[in-house]
Amino acid sequence: MLFTPIKPMLLSMGNNDEVIDNPDWIYDIKWDGWRILLHKQGERIEAYTRHGNNVTAKFPELQAAGKSIKEHSAIIDCEGVVLRNGISVFDDFAYRGKLSNKEKIEQATITHPTTFIAFDVLATDKSIVNKPLVERKEILSSIIEPSNNLSVTPFVLGNGSDIFHLTKERGMEGIVGKRSNSTYKTNHRTHNWLKYKHFKVMDVVILGYKENPFTMIVGTQLSNGKYRPIASVEFGFKSDEKRAFREITKQIITKVERDIMWLEPRLFCIVQYLEKTNTGLLRIASFKSFNFDKVPEESI
Repeated sequence: MLFTPIKPMLLSMGNNDEVIDNPDWIYDIKWDGWRILLHKQGERIEAYTRHGNNVTAKFPELQAAGKSIKEHSAIIDCEGVVLRNGISVFDDFAYRGKLSNKEKIEQATITHPTTFIAFDVLATDKSIVNKPLVERKEILSSIIEPSNNLSVTPFVLGNGSDIFHLTKERGMEGIVGKRSNSTYKTNHRTHNWLKYKHFKVMDVVILGYKENPFTMIVGTQLSNGKYRPIASVEFGFKSDEKRAFREITKQIITKVERDIMWLEPRLFCIVQYLEKTNTGLLRIASFKSFNFDKVPEESI
């Protein structure tokens, strides 16, 4: 397993209305960055993304992180993040992930320092994926001496609702609930691990759409009266909503550009999203409902 790409175990989406206080479940904070698996043997440490890309050269902080692992060999499941006031900022870590110039990477260790937040361990001197999660958590805490570059995420046993509300108050991404007896299955999406995210909602104007897959391009109106796209929304639509939308838009298509049908900005909808990027784009946006009560400002 060591120093070869491993596809990690993946979460399913949970229902925020069903966060439970169950002693058979463990709840972690959900950090917003990149899923990273750390491989360590002696002085050697490497980092792999969930897709198997070796990104070791992008993160000089790994050398310090490796010194926090008190086992000779280990494979640790982490989230790579950049923290601002204790909150993970996705854009900042994505910036680190884009860098390839060595000098810029060194500078970014100061301006965008990376922390690897560990939440599971797959192996030490031998594979432990078949041990229950609660035991793996104990092993993880015992082999890591927390530092600025590597820490273990806090978790609670059973009290999911409190940590869910706390993360919402702090403006964090959400939480993860996991069955305490769950084993680790690589390259597998499980319902024994559920993610609960704090989504926000926003009124947006529908600027266009495309088929295959059905996707709305939504945006906002700028102070100069022009419209700016801020998200491509692919999920959340019901079949009858798609049919009604296609029928309505027949009269307001202004042009077809490649596979996009651009519309007069007359229709509005409500979308939910995880957060806005530094440039104002919406991350992880999905359709909630049409807003037929809203009309373009020039019509008022």
